[in-house]
Amino acid sequence: MNALAAGHHPGFLSPTGVEITFVLVGLATLGAAVLTVSTRQLVHAALWLVVALGGLAVEYLLLTAEFIAWVQVLIYVGSVVVLLLFGLMLTKAPIGRSPDADSGNRPVALGVAVAAAATLVWVVVDAFRTTWIDLHGVVQGSSRATGVSLFRHWVLPFEALSVLLLAALVGAIVLSRREEK
Repeated sequence: MNALAAGHHPGFLSPTGVEITFVLVGLATLGAAVLTVSTRQLVHAALWLVVALGGLAVEYLLLTAEFIAWVQVLIYVGSVVVLLLFGLMLTKAPIGRSPDADSGNRPVALGVAVAAAATLVWVVVDAFRTTWIDLHGVVQGSSRATGVSLFRHWVLPFEALSVLLLAALVGAIVLSRREEK
């Protein structure tokens, strides 16, 4: 009787190098995400965000979703973080420690973050409890499969996000303009 017929995943008790790397990169990404939201320096928060988003791209690569990994790098690391940094520069945000970066609501924010994380973990575990990702089978993150899904089901949200990012950039420019008297 083979391992799949017995109901066990073949690598469940013996992790491979990819699985160990996945966990280590995940822990580093989690650390960068915590530093992103806990630092009091806005520019450092943006740079830690680059590390966290880059870690997600590595995770996609480990799951053999190369196209999604490069989209993550190009759109999020390349565009969104650059847009965020331009917004910081245009609004003349302080470069060093900012006393305005802490509103004093850390306990409430921590409670909301823990509740949101627990809900997310519960939903993902419940949805994929019996699903195993076959890394040696058909590549689900290929360019063709992703393109078909993106342009068939996700065109409207994708365009709405682009309009939202454009509005954020225009808003940053308007806020940064000086009133001349």
